[in-house]
Amino acid sequence: MQIAGSTTQGACAKAYGAFARDATASGVAYHEAGTGEPLVLIHGVGMRLEAWGPQIACLSATHRVIAVDMPGHGGSRKLPVGSPLEAFVAWFGRFLDEMGLDAVNVAGHSMGALVSGGAAATFGDRIKRVAYLNGVYRRDPEAKAAVLARAAAISQSGVDKEGPLVRWFGDDPDSAIARELTRKWLNLVDPEGYAIAYSAFAGGDATFAERWKDVAGPALFLTGSDDPNSTPLMAVQMAALAPQGSVRIVEGHRHMVNLTAPDIVNSLLAEWLSFGEDVR
Repeated sequence: MQIAGSTTQGACAKAYGAFARDATASGVAYHEAGTGEPLVLIHGVGMRLEAWGPQIACLSATHRVIAVDMPGHGGSRKLPVGSPLEAFVAWFGRFLDEMGLDAVNVAGHSMGALVSGGAAATFGDRIKRVAYLNGVYRRDPEAKAAVLARAAAISQSGVDKEGPLVRWFGDDPDSAIARELTRKWLNLVDPEGYAIAYSAFAGGDATFAERWKDVAGPALFLTGSDDPNSTPLMAVQMAALAPQGSVRIVEGHRHMVNLTAPDIVNSLLAEWLSFGEDVR
């Protein structure tokens, strides 16, 4: 299913800037806003919880939104060098424990999507719903070789600050603000934390790939029609495996669709959050 792109942005789309953070005893940084059923947001490699700014602003009107800094990003402690995707999923499970959270909704973007999918497969009833934004699924050999080469280069040379901007954004004027925000966040990230996460991202596309059949709750697979790496075909393939899988493709957008098409993404996430709820 494709959703038309839009250049009209509401007030929530302008919710950019820094967010205050709290931290758990183990050193996980997070920002919390709103009340109601919990929604946890996990960003991608090189980003920080501010990447969810438009979603925090809008969805906190109806939910207790908890945006978390991934290990080695923002204010969160990094994981050991060589940590695979499973270690990031275990990290997220510990965060849920520290926050006393059960039956949560989880939305992840890119690497955060891999973590959210792994959590949904691993933690059963603790994950009520999962949204998989611009996430990968079983890369083809060419894409796999390219991402592994990037991971090796990052381990040797540090943060790739320009390559993601080329892959993640088009040349349209509407992407300009999101592109510059992303550039800023890439310049702030801890190089070692970035390398550790990127290595797990590069090697994790198949880790939980066949577990979608075990995810009982509503599973939303959302990406941009022009995302060259987290493709619409991947979203369709995963949704076909999940018992309650659904696909939403945002036409004319690439990887950072939650920033370049925030009103559309907010609407689709609100739809996903309401799926299966009684209407009275």
